[in-house]
Amino acid sequence: MRSNMKTKTAIAIALSVMAGTASADGHSSVEVLHWWTSGGEAAALNVLKEDLNGQGVGWTDMPVAGGGGSDAMTVLRARVTAGDPPTAVQMLGFAIRDWAGEGALADLNDLAAEQNWDEVVPAALQGYSKFDGQWVAAPVNVHSTNWVWANSAILAQLGLEQPADWDGFVAAMQAAQDAGYIGLAHGGQAWQDATVFDSMVMGVGGPEFYQAAFIDLDPEALGSAQMVQAFQRMETLRGFVDDNFSGRDWNLASAMVANGEALFQIMGDWAKGEFINAGQTAGEEFQCFRVPGTEGTVTFNSDQFAMFKVTDETARGAQMTMASSVMSPEFQVAFNTVKGSVPARTDISDAAFDACGQLGMAQLAEAAASGGLFGSMAHGHANNPSVQNAMYDVITAHFNGEFDAETAAAELVTAVELAQ
Repeated sequence: MRSNMKTKTAIAIALSVMAGTASADGHSSVEVLHWWTSGGEAAALNVLKEDLNGQGVGWTDMPVAGGGGSDAMTVLRARVTAGDPPTAVQMLGFAIRDWAGEGALADLNDLAAEQNWDEVVPAALQGYSKFDGQWVAAPVNVHSTNWVWANSAILAQLGLEQPADWDGFVAAMQAAQDAGYIGLAHGGQAWQDATVFDSMVMGVGGPEFYQAAFIDLDPEALGSAQMVQAFQRMETLRGFVDDNFSGRDWNLASAMVANGEALFQIMGDWAKGEFINAGQTAGEEFQCFRVPGTEGTVTFNSDQFAMFKVTDETARGAQMTMASSVMSPEFQVAFNTVKGSVPARTDISDAAFDACGQLGMAQLAEAAASGGLFGSMAHGHANNPSVQNAMYDVITAHFNGEFDAETAAAELVTAVELAQ
């Protein structure tokens, strides 16, 4: 019943906006479906709106709240089923491949060739921007997900340094909790639980284990003693999360660190946009470092705008203008310095970026060169949505105390097998 109600609600939302998608004066415009609704995200998106407005392209906003984008994808499916796809849609990883496989996405090859996208976009990203050799999406950024965000004042008060290993990380959270702070700010939503679990798996088993478990979906890796240990680390983290975590949005957890309520948050670098939006500076009020045990590797996702096939030439022109703007070096710098991510192009200077941005760009380049760049399971870049959602269910059930670590690893094997 809940699923049917959710689908009906999504269709109702989609139908309610259809009347407003056409430009009454005939001018070029884009309707953009996205889930960038927090303060930092909205500020970053405004960079693109203003850029397009300066080129005479109007913007019809279609935000669907929800950090992981699952609700946005439900609305998108309803829109496409009704024969009225948006002009452009924010998408991640395998969702792009799935829509491209259905023949729904526009061909961006001519624009890509004209602007040399092949030469400046990392190969790991092109794996999601292209389908059967055809460009179908324009990457806006690269987010990496294995970050810790820390409150500098609490670290200083407690005489703590950035922890160098897992034991030091746990000891720091314990010290914060003993001093009356929350050790780990977290929001109890499936995608947030999975974001943390990404780093636990990488930290316990390293790149080869991450590849085997989350990308190759090897049953032996999924049910191994190392996977049990990753779940045990989740149990440890649960002991440092406050009792009101259930359902909390990720940006509210970021605010707990920014406001001095909590010491750490494990979250992708979109969290930095929230600190910036609060007027804080990297290396001063807040700090960033890789989740202990994951150093030298980067788990990533890339926000991309996929363009749906349209028949109207004016709409097609607006799509190309938007894709061109997204890929311009000027936009990549302006957007990513606000969003917290790093550019999707490799030919951009880090001079305009803050300390965390420069660190992220350097580590991304190093990981790409050394084979340490891996698509994030939690964010749709390691396996298809059905497998991802099956993993979500087990990870969240475990984090909420429904399974112990050994049972959770066994359940993960079964869930992935059934989802394939």
